Amino acid sequence: MSLVDSIAHVMTPAEWGKPIDVDEKWIDFVDDNVKSKLPKGSVVESIVPHGASYWTRTAEISTLLPDGTPASYFLKVSQGDNGRNMTAGEYASMSALYGVMPKFVPVPIGCGSYAKDPDIHFFVCELVNMTDEVPEIQAFCKQLAQLHYKGLSPNGKYGFHVPTYKGTIPQFPYWHDTWEESFHHSMKWFVYAEERSQGVDEEMRGLCQGIFDKVIPRLLRPLETGGRTLQPRLIHGDIWAGNCSTNIETNQPVIYDGACLYAHNEMEMAAWRPVRHLIGKQYMKAYFDYFPISAPEEDQDDRNLLYYLRWDLKSSALFSGNLRYRNMAKETMRALIAKFPEGYEGWARERGEEPVQRTYSPTSYDFLKKGTDTVEDPDMAA
Repeated sequence: MSLVDSIAHVMTPAEWGKPIDVDEKWIDFVDDNVKSKLPKGSVVESIVPHGASYWTRTAEISTLLPDGTPASYFLKVSQGDNGRNMTAGEYASMSALYGVMPKFVPVPIGCGSYAKDPDIHFFVCELVNMTDEVPEIQAFCKQLAQLHYKGLSPNGKYGFHVPTYKGTIPQFPYWHDTWEESFHHSMKWFVYAEERSQGVDEEMRGLCQGIFDKVIPRLLRPLETGGRTLQPRLIHGDIWAGNCSTNIETNQPVIYDGACLYAHNEMEMAAWRPVRHLIGKQYMKAYFDYFPISAPEEDQDDRNLLYYLRWDLKSSALFSGNLRYRNMAKETMRALIAKFPEGYEGWARERGEEPVQRTYSPTSYDFLKKGTDTVEDPDMAA
């Protein structure tokens, strides 16, 4: 498969309300390879549909452990090459989160492909009984801040060791030394993905160029220059009301459906900006009581708007034919470009700082062509 074909494959349009591609028959039984991931000696009692997903089939597996204790698991099933990487990315994400904050996430059990059909792929984890409400603000923000404090990148770089997915679209995973370069490449990928999904728009192209030339350097370069520093932090990567709740048994917050990266911790709050979101700015305000705003502090709101732009580009790429998110992205880009016409250099001159020049490494989308094995890093800790 060529690189162009690989990109087209992952950019299959997804629509709200479109039937799930995965046949329901794959959650009518527990495949032998799924069983092999469960605790040895487990007896499967039942499997029933559980929860909802735009992209996959989901089910609850009820079992009895060898000592007779009941135990339930959450199964997510996908298909095809993209589905294999989606389930592998989710398992890698949840394993990373569990390794740092084991009480904050369901226990990840495993991933793999069905014995009955190797084109069908799965992720399985502990099933947590959760409320239908978003978690309490203070408890949630305190736990999230702890995740970010403790979850330092094992190699000191930004990125992740496998592609992780926003819906059906992989995130750009390669390792970079600076947050500015990491975000630049991530945004470049989502811009490309959005255009493949929605079609060419010359105004959009011009606005995107302004974001790359002026806005990203202006808002992100100051984070790591002039004596200011960042550390790459483990972020869940997709926190909104649909991916967090409260564990009924412990009354503690829980997060799931991870799309992890080692990133600037403030990107975790990308989706918290719109007033329509239940996890919103009130959570952001509470979070900063536990994890201080990065310097320059006065740029925080504009950085959040830039990170939210990435969220809207991802959403536009996912829902081909629906221009709502593209139009919102355009509005955001116009506002940011108008606010920062002089870019980073103008800001540095105004502050009396010596401008720092940066160049970016070439962009490669080989992770689409070769799958998860392409981004393994020799410096990545086990």
